[in-house]
Amino acid sequence: MATHPNPAMNPRPPLNGEHFDVAVIGGGINGVAIARECACAGRRTLLVEQHDFAAGTTSRSTRIIHGGLRYLEHGDLAQVRESLRARRQLLEQYPYLVRRLEFLLALSEKSRRSALTVRAGLWLYRRMGAQDVTGTSELHHLEELLDGGRRFSIFSFEDAQCEFPERLVAEWLMEAARSGCVARNHTQMLTVELGKGKITGLRLRDQLSRTEESVRATWIINATGPWADQICQRSSIRTEHPMVGGVRGTHIVLPKFAGAPEAAVYTEAVDGRPFFVIPWNEQLLVGTTEAGDTGDPGKVQPAEEEIEYLLRSVQGLYPRARVSAGDVHCAFAGVRPLPYSPGADLPELSRRHYLHDHSAEGAAGMISVIGGKLTTAASLARECAALIGVVKTGVAKIGVAKTGVAAPALQIALADGSRVDDLLERKIAEVAESGDLSRDSARGLVEWYGEQSLAIASAARNQPELQAPLCPHTNHIVAEAVHALTHEFAVTLGDVLLRRVPVALGACWSLECSREASWRVGAVMGWGERQTASAWEEFEAEREAFLRKPAATAAGRSSSP
Repeated sequence: MATHPNPAMNPRPPLNGEHFDVAVIGGGINGVAIARECACAGRRTLLVEQHDFAAGTTSRSTRIIHGGLRYLEHGDLAQVRESLRARRQLLEQYPYLVRRLEFLLALSEKSRRSALTVRAGLWLYRRMGAQDVTGTSELHHLEELLDGGRRFSIFSFEDAQCEFPERLVAEWLMEAARSGCVARNHTQMLTVELGKGKITGLRLRDQLSRTEESVRATWIINATGPWADQICQRSSIRTEHPMVGGVRGTHIVLPKFAGAPEAAVYTEAVDGRPFFVIPWNEQLLVGTTEAGDTGDPGKVQPAEEEIEYLLRSVQGLYPRARVSAGDVHCAFAGVRPLPYSPGADLPELSRRHYLHDHSAEGAAGMISVIGGKLTTAASLARECAALIGVVKTGVAKIGVAKTGVAAPALQIALADGSRVDDLLERKIAEVAESGDLSRDSARGLVEWYGEQSLAIASAARNQPELQAPLCPHTNHIVAEAVHALTHEFAVTLGDVLLRRVPVALGACWSLECSREASWRVGAVMGWGERQTASAWEEFEAEREAFLRKPAATAAGRSSSP
């Protein structure tokens, strides 16, 4: 259970007896997107999350914003169109967080997918996404790394990556808050309150103050992902069958080996299933697996056999790299809330979301969100808002912010590839001067905060304790942690270092880094010695539970599968 290092900081006003037009349960990317949509439409909105925003499935994703090439293989053209449209909008609206990335599709001679079919599919994919053929600067590079004993066909296409969806969630959360949304993390939903066949409100427990409160609501949106069925069970809302068929996905994080391509690689694992090897955070992110999981989503852990499976797949792809289990920085797992489909093959499960209306189960006014993904969270939110009668605010267009105010020059120019480098460098120089910061620290601010970077830098000017790096291995500074704690609803060090300022996901992060960051942040925030030590210990426990260092595996005892 989370504890606040300084409860007097940012006290949370009581909610008991308050009425909301919309109460959203679940603070992952879907829940935050829905809360933002409703708040921006002028509805009084409450958003509650039992842990921290983006701490669940969102932070355990493959971190790509893709148009759905895999859906094309299954003939789901509608899903591909929606994903491509959503990808384009994210690239236009949040270009500092969502960036284009070259992907190389590598198929061995043993692949069940024919080169002709793949070539035709990629042609259609590019046409649907209005893309020209992407560059192939990395293609020859990849050919040299692949298994010399097998022949590969390699195809190039373009998708996008959001290295830190936690930061995208923080952006949307602040947009929602500026429109009046009341956001509460570390708040447990105890039960949905019912009366005469409809919902009346929620019973909540604030896990920081240990107090219980009741709020009234006209609509309740259950956007808890893999916890969706638990919410219903806790509230005696009996569905005909489970809504969610939980599928565990495991990833491993490896160091960048010598010669590793800068492009993402989409290929087939040892059993023919698709998997990715993606440059991420100066490391390589490898995933994902698919295994049925009906356990507690909050306690999900990567299975050793899944880690070995991914490791053997990488070894088979890059035998010359001699990757072993000892190289694995960490492994993490999450449960994807795919629709309940008993008897279906996991790879064949639909990735489309749907909205379940609980009126027939005596809970009119409650909607459960099933499925969804990073790419389409905003369009899912618009669909949900339309279903409950919230007036659409319209899709923001390039150069026009959601409020109708002209978008900042940085956003416009970053969406125009011809001006990216020039304007980005000018913005970095402006931020560096404003905060008297190094260019590296200024670059880190611009790449994570966009236009907000100027305010953070200005707050750090002439304050060495705020200009200091969070640890010796990062250019991100203490001022970012202060901003997270005072403006972005962060409460614990885990909220800060794993999600708002996610430096603890880096390759060089260590126990010493945690200690250093804890004391630097604690000193600035006025935490006492005991509070800082407790916050540090709680953070380390959370980080170790999330990012597991795997034991040696059979695959790791040799350099080949």
